[in-house]
Amino acid sequence: MSTVYEAATLLPDPAELRTLLRALAVLEAAIGDDPRYCAYTFHADWGPDQEAALMGNGSGDDFSVHFTPAGVLIRGFDHESAMSPYGTDDEEVWPGVIDEVPAAPRPLLDDPACRDEGIDAPRVTVCLWRETGDTAWHTGSAIDFPAGNGDPDGSGFLLHLLTDRSPETVQAHFADYYERPVPLDAVRHVLAGHPVTPAIAAALRPSVERHPRGR
Repeated sequence: MSTVYEAATLLPDPAELRTLLRALAVLEAAIGDDPRYCAYTFHADWGPDQEAALMGNGSGDDFSVHFTPAGVLIRGFDHESAMSPYGTDDEEVWPGVIDEVPAAPRPLLDDPACRDEGIDAPRVTVCLWRETGDTAWHTGSAIDFPAGNGDPDGSGFLLHLLTDRSPETVQAHFADYYERPVPLDAVRHVLAGHPVTPAIAAALRPSVERHPRGR
């Protein structure tokens, strides 16, 4: 079973995570034909002293990663998960998922990126946090995951590019999402933090206009 507990052991430190998320946003902007279809975006001016990386696959699944001076909060939502607030009778967050979020990052769960109108609960099935000075990622310590699903909270597919950061994995993801070949050398170039040159841009975005599909 893949859960947030496994993800917590595989995520990089906050500085590396921020670099990766910026690179994924740059890479997809270079691959995509239309920014409206980009799943990965990075916002350096999300709020006062706050940056945010967002992912939305167009099929109702998303995550947000908030970077603040106090630390980092990761919130993900799998719309098919039995742990969704929409799937419970009381429309409450699944027990244990956010109960232990510390006071400093907890207000981030009220960010518009984490909320839907008409429901008095964050849109969340998976949550991790790491306060400034921490040496590890934290999660709820006693989550009773529903049985019968190999990825009950959605962390496995939502965070897969954050936990398996190889260029080959990133290439395969975008090739599947955009349903066209994506050159591995160009992916390596962007993930290494190099600028998108005209040659790299031409390699990543062929002239044929196509649109991505969701999950």
